[in-house]
Parts: sequence; structure tokens; C-alpha cells
Amino acid sequence: MSCGSVGSGVVLGSTVARVFTPPLASGAAGECGCGCALTAALSYGFDVAWFAEHVLGRPLDAWQRWAAIHGGELLADGRPRFRKLLIIVARQQGKTYLCQVLTLFWLFVERWPMVLGTSTNLGYAKESWQTTVEVAETVPDLAAELPANAVRKAAGEECLTTVHGSRYKIAASNRKGGRSLSIDRLVLDELREHADWSAWGAAYNAMSARPRGQVVAITNQGDTSSVVLDSLRREAVAFIASGEGDERLGLLEWSAPEGSDPEDPAALAQANPNLGRRTELGDLLADARRATRNGGEELATFLTEILCVRVNKLDAAIDPRHWAACLDPAPVDVAQRQRLAACVDLSPDGNHATLAVAVLEDQRVRVETVHEWSGPDAASQLERELAGWAQRVRPTTLGWFPAGPAAAVAAKLADRRQHGVRGWPPRGVAVAEIRGETTAVCMGLAKEITAGTLAHSGQAMLDAQIGAAERLARGDAWVFGRAGDQPVDAVWAVAGAVHLARTAPVSRHVSRRARNA
Repeated sequence: MSCGSVGSGVVLGSTVARVFTPPLASGAAGECGCGCALTAALSYGFDVAWFAEHVLGRPLDAWQRWAAIHGGELLADGRPRFRKLLIIVARQQGKTYLCQVLTLFWLFVERWPMVLGTSTNLGYAKESWQTTVEVAETVPDLAAELPANAVRKAAGEECLTTVHGSRYKIAASNRKGGRSLSIDRLVLDELREHADWSAWGAAYNAMSARPRGQVVAITNQGDTSSVVLDSLRREAVAFIASGEGDERLGLLEWSAPEGSDPEDPAALAQANPNLGRRTELGDLLADARRATRNGGEELATFLTEILCVRVNKLDAAIDPRHWAACLDPAPVDVAQRQRLAACVDLSPDGNHATLAVAVLEDQRVRVETVHEWSGPDAASQLERELAGWAQRVRPTTLGWFPAGPAAAVAAKLADRRQHGVRGWPPRGVAVAEIRGETTAVCMGLAKEITAGTLAHSGQAMLDAQIGAAERLARGDAWVFGRAGDQPVDAVWAVAGAVHLARTAPVSRHVSRRARNA
């Protein structure tokens, strides 16, 4: 069952995940309802769905049932097919209830000795634990299997224990969560918040002595800081595409395709399976329109939490939609050197440098990266080769940021000029240090892109760096910072080139040509 409409055009969320690891079973349609071959003998998820409806008295929503069945697939020896199961779905779609049902099923039906629930905020984990305890105490069939001392509520020692010795504990997602325990079933909530591997290592490795163990990591989409989510999802997607890799890592992802219009109901339906059921389309569209109008961090947040589309970070310096709108493939006309400016910059780690140019085209400025240097000796390469590239490109002005990472190289180049070293600067090329204007330069580039007064040709390296550039506060203003390991020296170089192209005086020769045109 996919997204669609019923009655008077009501848009319904997609029951089936847009991206998912296919079942091992093949052949005739099974009992799942989506055409796959899964049956009750091949997935414990059918029992989970029956348990929710007939014991707890609250059936799973359609997408939750689908997730339980596909995530509960079994191997021939009875072990879970997925030792690691990653579920990605938008906010407020019922993730918490699905985890509660799974937890109670594992405790009271399968009777696993240790079930651990974690969250980045221990308070959130405790809230879910308390709700689960309340259900266990109020459902007669479950309450009958609780001893007199079933619940321990002391801070840091929260535990629900059944008469069969099954225990449900909680922990914060950190380097201590789960240590000293042997875990049979693990729920990791909001995996997107795991910015390093310490919490994963502590909890997941506590399952190493449990060959039938399973971890369910459930979350909405993340950004560049979501290193664990990124790694697991990337590997799972690669397996789906090729059939090679970790066959016991499963992915069930409700998300909109990258590049989707936030106001597209079909895209919203793919990420929000309860759309038209428990989630109102009008509410999401109102939020989408506001986020689209405001852009920046608000739009990035909407994309990750509601459309489940990965963004590079939540405080993007450059709106990706506006950058895409500036795409107009055409070469920079270096013959118009009277209007040509260049700038060079180096990444803070010294492993990447870029030479970029900008040229005025009537009301627009066209930009292009001319050359890049990479590797541990990028700074040395830049120092050796910049003069040759400047001679080849012959911009009117060549600039750099003397207070930035390229300062050491700039100092040597300035020293060449002071000592009259032959060939530097190239004849007709003025060198310029961009001082004290860095916030204006960075914010100016963003304004050019937003206004559509900039053109670029879609160079892969520049596109990647534009996508990685985030705002780094400087008082009430900001400059370009980088997200993760992706350098942004090309963005700085382009910004500097645009600044020089816009501010450099036009020569008399150009003025005469303009008058004669």
C-alpha cells in the first residue's frame, strides 16, 4: 500500500517504506499485505501485531505493522535476520508506541532476559519507560506476570522485572550506557543525535555475547553531525543496491526523495506514513510554506524532521535551492580580463586549496574554480604553482585572506613582491589582501546567490563545498565554517573573487568600450 487518495482527495501516507532492505523470502505473496513472501513462520512481526491488537487492545498503525513484520524477519535457525535494524521515519508518526509494543512483546512473550532502552536524554528514556510500565500494570494479562516488587523507580536504577526474570532497563546514550550488562534486545531512540561512536559502542557491544540479539535504532533523518546514522544508512543503502556487504543490517526508511519540493503532498506522504490518518496535510503544508519562505535553518530542520531528507547541517550558510537556481553552465570568459578577479584560499588543515575566478556579466557575476590542490602538501603546491596559474589566467586582481589559513603562503608571496622576485606578481596583475571585510565578503556571496545575481556551471567540488558551508558566528554577523571533514576553501575563494570583481574599479579602457558598444 503506497501513498494515494481516498474519497474527496484525502492524501494518505505510505504504509510501505520508500527505501527498505528486501526480504530474503521470495515467491508467492505472503501474509504481509504488500506482496512480499513473508509469513508468520518467517517473521515474529506477525505475533507482535497480534499482541498489540488482542493483548494491549491497541492495534498497530498500518506502517507500524509493516515495520514490525519486515524488521522481525527470521533466519532459518530462528535468529533475527537483522541483528541491526535501522528505522527512519518523520516526527510524530508513532515511533514511541512501536518501540513500547516491541519492548512489551520481548519481555512478556519472548521473555528475553535483558531489554535496554536508550535515548540521548535520560529524561526522555525514563518517560518512555514509565509509559511502558503503566501499560504493563494496567493490562490484566501482563499485570498477572508481574511480581510484587516488579518496578524499581530509583533514579539511575529504573527497572521493570517480570516473574520470568525478564528485565527492562533504561540508560542515557553515552559511553557508559549499557556497560556491565548483557543485552538481548536494544532500542536506540533518536540515533540521529549520536555525534560519535561512544554510545553505540557501549550499548551495541553489550550484545556481543548474545547470538540472537537485536538492536532497533529508530530516528528521523539527521545531518552532518549524525555520524553513526550516516555510516549505518550508507552501508545499508549500498547493500540494497548491490546485495554485497552486511546482510544482517536492515533499513526501513520512510522519506521523500532528495530534491523534493517541501510543499509536495506526495513527498510528504512518503515520509509521513500517518498522513491523512493521525497527521493533517494542511498543518504540514502550512509549516512547509513557512519553512520554504524563511529558508536557512528553519527549512533544513523541516527537511530532516518532516521530509526525512538528509541535509549537510542545520545552519546552512547557502540555501541549496538558491544555489541550484543559479546554475547556468557556461565558461568564464577570461578574455574579459578587465572584469576578471581571482582569489585563492587554503583549508585550515592545509590539505586543500582552491583558485577561483569571478567575472562581471552585466547584472550578474559568473564564478568558477580554476584549479585545486589537494593532499598534505597542498600549501607547498599552491606556493609553487600559483604564479604560473596567475600568469595563465591573468586576472586584473588576485586576492587572498591574509588572516586566514592561507596567511603563511600569502606572507611568502608578499615577500616575493617586496624583494622584486621576477615574475611575481605577473605583469598587469594586482595583488590584494582582503582585510577586515570577511563577514561582508561571506554574507555578500550568500546575498548574491539568494538574489540570483550569481551564475555557476555546477562544478562537483564547488557544489560539495557549498553544501558543506555553515554559518560561523562573528558577533551579529557570520563567516563560512565547515561541517564535518568537508573543506570550504573553495567557497571562501569564490566569495573573495566575487568581492574583488564587484569592488575593483573599472579601467578607462573598459569604460571607452562600454561607451562605444
